[in-house]
Amino acid sequence: MEVWEAKVEERRRLGRGLAALLGDVAEPELVGADRSGGQKRVPIELIHPNPRNPRRQFGEQDLADLAQSIREKGVVQPILVRPAKNAPNHYEIIAGERRWRASQRAGQHEIPVIVQDVSDKEALELAIIENVQRSDLNPIEEAFGYDQLIAEFGYTQQDLGQVIGKSRSHVANTLRLLKLPEAVKEHLREGRLTAGHARALVGTEDPEGLAATIVDKGLTVRDAEALAAAPKASEPAKPARGKVKDADTMALEKSLSDILGLVATIEHRPDGSGELRLRYRTLEQLDDLCRRLQRG
Repeated sequence: MEVWEAKVEERRRLGRGLAALLGDVAEPELVGADRSGGQKRVPIELIHPNPRNPRRQFGEQDLADLAQSIREKGVVQPILVRPAKNAPNHYEIIAGERRWRASQRAGQHEIPVIVQDVSDKEALELAIIENVQRSDLNPIEEAFGYDQLIAEFGYTQQDLGQVIGKSRSHVANTLRLLKLPEAVKEHLREGRLTAGHARALVGTEDPEGLAATIVDKGLTVRDAEALAAAPKASEPAKPARGKVKDADTMALEKSLSDILGLVATIEHRPDGSGELRLRYRTLEQLDDLCRRLQRG
């Protein structure tokens, strides 16, 4: 019980600290935050990127635009750093590497920082949360960050969802993207596919080919889901125990499949009872079905 309460309190503290760091509370509380050195300006050459940062890509035009803004108005929001190990007076970035890179381009000699003395685990948590809240991570970077926390710090998907403020199904579906071929991941990194498109491709026989079709035709997520399910949905339903289904049953199966976007199978028994089976390919499809049933 004490261990569980300690974990809950740790998450609450992390949430409060993150709110302060992202500017959601007044400055006096920020300066007095636990383990915080407050806000100050640091020579830009004393700050180093974090090799564990889940964010890997920084758009060239995005950096150029931000650098121009910094030349005109300076760095409006401080970056979050922690003391570097084995390097006195040096700091490692927790969140804000894009601002740090753009500041260098803008010719800045100093940059405002907020110093937090946190562990590797907390630093990675903060980096992921900050980037996810700002929508700065592409889906593959987000999945990679989640995978790091699970592999290195023993998180369950449920625990991770609570820490980052996402549902367990969101965490699970994001992690599934790591199973896709590298060519499909590249579409995600470059923004040609969304996470919704990609989730529809997980587990399909030819995800690369389907991804190329989605990109070429500019398909919506619903179109992508229909495309991914089409090969199986178009297969004739297999009759139970060698019995051939009547035309009315097969027509009803097709009608239900078209309406729900799921593969529907109906099995009649001689006594008038039977089974209706719905096969889903992603948790989003299951969630959508549950919402429909709850709405009546």
